[in-house]
Amino acid sequence: MYEDTYEWLWLYAAVEPLTGESFFLLLPHVNAHCLQIFASRFGHEIAGERVGLAMDGSGSHNCGGVVWPEGVLPMRLPPCSPEFNPAKAVLGHLRKELSNQVFAGLAELEAAITTALQQFWDEPRRLQSLTGYPWWVQAAQHLVPSTS
Repeated sequence: MYEDTYEWLWLYAAVEPLTGESFFLLLPHVNAHCLQIFASRFGHEIAGERVGLAMDGSGSHNCGGVVWPEGVLPMRLPPCSPEFNPAKAVLGHLRKELSNQVFAGLAELEAAITTALQQFWDEPRRLQSLTGYPWWVQAAQHLVPSTS
């Protein structure tokens, strides 16, 4: 007798709407421990730059105890406002590509997600067009120092 089992992977994402740069990490849970892993690795990735990270109302985003790396500034978004979170557009896009499929296990699911994300690494403009909401672009342009 064959029984269905459910296993999960969670995509933690940081996207930069102006450039299409991204940082993705697949983790086994949505909790404070995994958020800490993401924050630490993201902090290492940005190497001391100052970066705002949009945080929605997810339970793990509101948990205490996360030690934010230097330069990573969590920005709490208003409740029920997914349109303010650029990463939500990425998740919606991936959902369209990966829904209604059955994967043999987590390794196959991870491979499918990684393959789907490859389009953003190969063409950052794709991610930029998907996440570049006008209000993020305007706000970010005011924060980026002028090169003139």
